[in-house]
Amino acid sequence: MSTAVPERPAELPGAGPDEAPGAVGRSRPAMPRGIGWSVRWIAALTVCQATLMVGLGLLITGPARHLWPLTAEDGVNEAFVRMRTGTLTTLSSIASQAGNTGTVIGVTLASCLGLILIPRLPMWRQAVFLAVAVSLQSLVFLVITFAVDRHRPEVHRLDGSLPTSSYTSGHTGAATAIYGGLALLALSRLRGPWRTVVACLLCVLPLLVGLARLYRGMHHPTDVMGGLVNGTLSLLIARRALLADGAVAAPPAPASTPTSGPSRPAAPGRTAVIFNPTVTDEAGRDALRRVLEHHGHTAPVFVETTADDPGGGQTAGAVRDGATLVVVCGGDGTLRAAAESLAGTDVQLALVPCGTGNLLARNLGLPLAPADALDAALRGTPHRVDLARIEGDGLPPTHFAAMAGAGLDAATMRRANANDRAKAVLGWPTYVLAVLRELRTPRTRVSVRLDGAPALRRTARMVLVGNIGTVQGGVTVLPDARADDGRLDLLILDPRGLGGWLSALWTLLRGGTTAARESGDGGAPVEFFTFRRAEFTFDSELPRELDGDPVTAGRHLTAEVRPGALTVLLPARER
Repeated sequence: MSTAVPERPAELPGAGPDEAPGAVGRSRPAMPRGIGWSVRWIAALTVCQATLMVGLGLLITGPARHLWPLTAEDGVNEAFVRMRTGTLTTLSSIASQAGNTGTVIGVTLASCLGLILIPRLPMWRQAVFLAVAVSLQSLVFLVITFAVDRHRPEVHRLDGSLPTSSYTSGHTGAATAIYGGLALLALSRLRGPWRTVVACLLCVLPLLVGLARLYRGMHHPTDVMGGLVNGTLSLLIARRALLADGAVAAPPAPASTPTSGPSRPAAPGRTAVIFNPTVTDEAGRDALRRVLEHHGHTAPVFVETTADDPGGGQTAGAVRDGATLVVVCGGDGTLRAAAESLAGTDVQLALVPCGTGNLLARNLGLPLAPADALDAALRGTPHRVDLARIEGDGLPPTHFAAMAGAGLDAATMRRANANDRAKAVLGWPTYVLAVLRELRTPRTRVSVRLDGAPALRRTARMVLVGNIGTVQGGVTVLPDARADDGRLDLLILDPRGLGGWLSALWTLLRGGTTAARESGDGGAPVEFFTFRRAEFTFDSELPRELDGDPVTAGRHLTAEVRPGALTVLLPARER
C-alpha cells in the first residue's frame, strides 16, 4: 500500500475551523447551492448592500457633515493639490485609467474569456464570479449616485466635471471588484510563492486607483473609502453565492454525470456517512448518495452529528458495525472527532469538505465541492497519513489532523467562532478580521522540549504545531510540513514592534525557511522546528485550539506524531 501524499496543491482561499459541529439549535442552517437560490441570495444581499451604502452617503452629506474627520477632508484634498508635479500627474493618470469604465470592462471580458477558453477544464464558475462581482458593483454604484448628491471637492480637478456624484468613487469600486476578484483566483490557480506576490500586487491596484482619484481632485477621502467598501461587498456576495463552500475551485465533471466507470464496489451496508447537519442539507446528502451508488456503494448509512457528539461516537459505532468505508462530511472539527475513532484502524476514510476551513482537505489536494471531492476520492487510492496526539492540563489525550496552537491563533479562533453569522457571510476573511483584533495578545515565556533534547526558553505570542502547512488565503506557515512524513512541525511567533511584524509577515508570505536552533535565546520573529514529540510549558495560562476549535485554556501541552494512523482515499496524482 502506497504511503505517498500528492504534491502540495495550489491551496485555495478560505480556511478555518469547522462550523460548530452538531450545534443544531444555534448554528446556521445548511445553504442549498441551486441557481435559483444563488439569484435570490445575490438579490437580497445586493439590496442590503445598496441600502447600507446609500445610508452611509446620506449620513456623510447630512447629520455628520460637520463632524470630524469629515471637516478635515478639504484639507486633505488641498494637500494633494500642493503635491502635484508633472511626473506625479502622469503617474496618477495611468493609475486612474486602471479603474475607468473602458479598462474595467476590457479586463473583465479578457479575464472571463481566458478562464473559459484557456484551461483544459473551462472555469465557468470563476468567470461568472468575476462578471457578477463587477456588475454588482456597477449596479450599486448607480443606485448610490442617484440617491446621494454629493458635490466634488472644491479644488482644481484634473479630469473635469463628471455626470455622477462624488460619492462613491466608481473608479475605486470597479478596480476593487475586478482586481480583488483576480487576486482570489490567483491564490487558487497559481503555484509556489509567486501566487501570493501576484495576489498582493493585484490588491494594491485599487489602492493606487483611489490615491490617484484623490490626487486628481475628483473625490473626497470618504468617497474613495466608500468605493473600496462597495467593491469589497460586491466581491463577498458574488463569492459566497457562486463559489462552492466559499472557495475558488475549478470543479471536475459533475457527480451526476461521471466521466468514467465506477472504482471498486463495496459490500452493501458497509459504508457509513457521518455528516454535520448544520452544513449538509438534504440536497447535499442526495448528491453524495448518487456518487456513492455510482461507485458501487449501494446502501450507505447516513448518521448525523449532534451538539453533544460532533462525530466521534457515530464513527466508532460505524466501525463496530463493520464499516469498511467511512465518509466524513463536515469541517475540520467533524474530521477531528471522526479521526479520533479511526486512528490505528484499517477503515478507509473519504473526506468531504463542507466547513469554512477544510484545512486537511485543501492540503491533500481534494476538490472543495462536496460531491466532486467524494467522486475524486472514490476514484483514488488509499494513503496513510499521520495524526497528532495531544494532551495538557485540563485537556485529556486526543488527536488532531491539521493544526493545534496556543496564544494568538487560539484567541483568533475563539473570536471568529463567536460570530457564526459573520462566518456564514464572509467565510475565511472572518479569521483575517479576527486576527487583526487580537494582535495585541501579550507574549509569554515558554519552555520547549523537543524529542528529549534540553529545553529551549523562548518568548512567544503564539506557538503552532502542524501536521500540514498551509492555512487561510493560501499562506504557508509551516514550509516543511507534510501529512505523511512521520513528523510534526512547529512555528514560534514572536514579533516585536512594527519591524518585527513586517519581518514575520514577509517570512510567512515567501514560504519561510526552516531555522531550527538547538540552543540560544531565540529573538527571531519566526522560528521553525520539526519533531516527533514536544513538551510545552507556558509561564501564563494561554487560550488553546485544536483544528480550529477552541479548547480549555492552560499552561501545558504535550504533542507527538502518530505516523500513518489514518487511511485516507486521495485522488491519483497527475503525471
